[in-house]
Amino acid sequence: MKDATVFLIDDDAHMCAAMERLLKSVGLHVKSFASPQDFLQCKLTDGPSCLVLDVRLPGMSGLEVQQKLIEAGVQIPVIFITGHGDIPMTVKAMKSGAVEFLTKPFRDQDLLDAIQQALERENASRKQQDEIQDLKKRYETLTAREREVMGLLVSGMLTKQIASRLGTSEITAQIHRGHIMRKMQANSPVELGRMAEKLEIPTQH
Repeated sequence: MKDATVFLIDDDAHMCAAMERLLKSVGLHVKSFASPQDFLQCKLTDGPSCLVLDVRLPGMSGLEVQQKLIEAGVQIPVIFITGHGDIPMTVKAMKSGAVEFLTKPFRDQDLLDAIQQALERENASRKQQDEIQDLKKRYETLTAREREVMGLLVSGMLTKQIASRLGTSEITAQIHRGHIMRKMQANSPVELGRMAEKLEIPTQH
């Protein structure tokens, strides 16, 4: 959790100060905002972060803030806090991807646990995005014909079938296959299939 930033939006100054003290005591960077508008204008950090958000805020509800972030393509884990145990609101927030929904008064540990969970989720999602970016770069090094062969390979075709489908010799198809495996850094057709899934390459029939 070190070097992570927690963004806080709460118009209750005392509540905000108490949460800020708690989070700083466990080594987290905290940036707090009294209104959603101030937060939406700020530049988010590149490092791991999460957002602790009061449901009822002046001018814009916490759910609207969550919606605006989704629309802007900003992927930041959200933890909602509320003084009103509003069940339909909770369901809506969770469906939109909120990590946790805490009802005031909550225990300090509950907030810390929720933040830990949010940061772990963001870390996993960042790793996944980095991996996909890396795979995309490898895929871009393939020629058009190699991409075609890869599509046939991952759909389960044998080299002989690929050669017949493309109207080439088996040796040519074998060479294409070797290039693909090397460029994609895949050790087996199964691994290549997993890469194709992550890249959402349609299998050919």
